[in-house]
Amino acid sequence: MRDNHRAGSITVLREPRPLPCRPADARRTVRRAVTEGCRARSVRCAPEAMEDALLVTSELATNAILHGGGITGFDVDVDSHGVRVSVSDGSDEVPVALATADEHGRSLPHGRGWPIVCRLARDIRVAELPFGGKRITAVVPLG
Repeated sequence: MRDNHRAGSITVLREPRPLPCRPADARRTVRRAVTEGCRARSVRCAPEAMEDALLVTSELATNAILHGGGITGFDVDVDSHGVRVSVSDGSDEVPVALATADEHGRSLPHGRGWPIVCRLARDIRVAELPFGGKRITAVVPLG
């Protein structure tokens, strides 16, 4: 996919970015988008808000990799409402909060990601995709 934009006699080509393969790749993309988006709008992004956005991104990407068969789609957008991160995967399973301790009260090594996303994001939507899989979109406030 290629978008052609004319600015006077200059044509700007915007090539699609490859999908992130790791949570670190997704975080890097979100950090860049938030930094550029806030700069373009002359909006300040609190350091805590950036940390929240990166943590939500990391959890969504990690869950797609561990439970969804890998990341099949990734989008990030910054507007006046915050940063909107969408991660798609091949699983139709809707995320659920898992127990974080066993029957003896011992801590388990999983089950914390989805509750973190639910706590930090203001708006979360899970949508079925037409050819299978799902897209999870979370909006994290930047103010």
